[in-house]
Amino acid sequence: MTMKRILVPLDGREKAEAVVPVVAALARDTGAAVRLLRIFPLPSEVTTSQGWMVASVDQEMARLESRALSDFAPAEIELGGLPVETVVRYGDPVDEIAQEADTFGADLIALTSGRRGRLRTALAPGLAQRLRRRTDTPTLVLYADSDRSTG
Repeated sequence: MTMKRILVPLDGREKAEAVVPVVAALARDTGAAVRLLRIFPLPSEVTTSQGWMVASVDQEMARLESRALSDFAPAEIELGGLPVETVVRYGDPVDEIAQEADTFGADLIALTSGRRGRLRTALAPGLAQRLRRRTDTPTLVLYADSDRSTG
């Protein structure tokens, strides 16, 4: 399979970036371009308890986009020397990832997911499982160990 475009959804957490070194190696081996994607819920205007508007929807979107650009920085460093694009979308993560994969013409979606037990997965499928049902684009899922406290 020839990969020319790899879509990497990130959520701003360090665990989500665990897939980036794998993507970097794949992209270097295949000459693929990488698109980093961040999805936020659709923002609403911010108002005070008295009803005064503090920030419009456009201002909130600009704030979130700025935050995403900052969150993308470590991944962009890891992907140094590769063609990298960044995109911010708003809405349901599964819908937005599937739509961006189609728009980008992604050959692969690469993401990190936490380990989930069988019962939990059956009752509430995770993002990776729902994404597999929503798109035909091959999906690489790196399962990160969940945080376990000891003591």
